[in-house]
Amino acid sequence: MAAARGLSLTAAALRAVTPWRRSRLLAASARPPALREASSSSPEADEGQVHLTNSCVQRLLEITQGAEFLRLEVEGGGCSGFQYRFSLDTVIHPDDRVFEQGGARVVVDSDSLAFVKGAQVDFCQELIRSSFQVLNNPQAEKGCSCGSSFSVKL
Repeated sequence: MAAARGLSLTAAALRAVTPWRRSRLLAASARPPALREASSSSPEADEGQVHLTNSCVQRLLEITQGAEFLRLEVEGGGCSGFQYRFSLDTVIHPDDRVFEQGGARVVVDSDSLAFVKGAQVDFCQELIRSSFQVLNNPQAEKGCSCGSSFSVKL
């Protein structure tokens, strides 16, 4: 399924994704660490934060309209136990945390945040796909060979 590996980033395709259920577990992509610019300043300030790379901010500004933002969720599934889910959304729930940079917003619910705190959200363009991805997730121990799922550090 395309959502498990990364969504095509046309606005119409992202809007076509149905909303996920509020009860889910966070999943992270175990992509190899990449050198990307992030919005973090110090390791102490990073705890409990999700950082947006410049390419993520730029792409979100291109595809979002009005009150839309990118929702990052982690749910059970995939080869290694957890996987990331990305969707466009307009509703912020009481348990959501909003991470904003340069006018672009990524929202993560409190359950999912436990699995991605300290990670980076990036937008990657490759020959075969373009997708949002979670990079450098300090909560992820290992991932599957396809890079779409991860296991959690205990």
